[in-house]
Amino acid sequence: MSENDRSDSKPGAARTDGAVSARMSPDRQASHFRRARLARETEIVEDYVELVADLIDEQGEARLVDIARRLGVSGATVNKMIGRLIEMDLITREPYRAIFLTDKGRAMAEASRERHHIVVALLRAVGVDEENAWADAEGIEHHCSPETLNAFARFLDKQRD
Repeated sequence: MSENDRSDSKPGAARTDGAVSARMSPDRQASHFRRARLARETEIVEDYVELVADLIDEQGEARLVDIARRLGVSGATVNKMIGRLIEMDLITREPYRAIFLTDKGRAMAEASRERHHIVVALLRAVGVDEENAWADAEGIEHHCSPETLNAFARFLDKQRD
């Protein structure tokens, strides 16, 4: 094994090859960075829509003040995002009324929720405690490709058998 093939991390850690990115074509590497940027852009939108769905399912309605409290942000921040979500046809809102999901918004929320549960289940299966699994899944779920999530689901199915 060459010096470059060894991982200098903790015992039991996965081997890494630091030269992988050097061997990758510039177009392929650019594609990976574009995918990561797109995931970051959609992450907040998906989080808001998923939270609106959670609030509707739990309380029968989603109010701006509840969204702000759950996300730990100001009402002005939520109000700005609500405008963006309305433009994206993900939610509707009437003056002095709660916020509602469109069919498109509900579909996005359900897909996000499903991804979240798959990632939580995988993290729990590899020994991550419940609280950390839910917190870590909050970021991971947005950055996994459908292929990766399908692989996670297949792995979990095999574990259940």
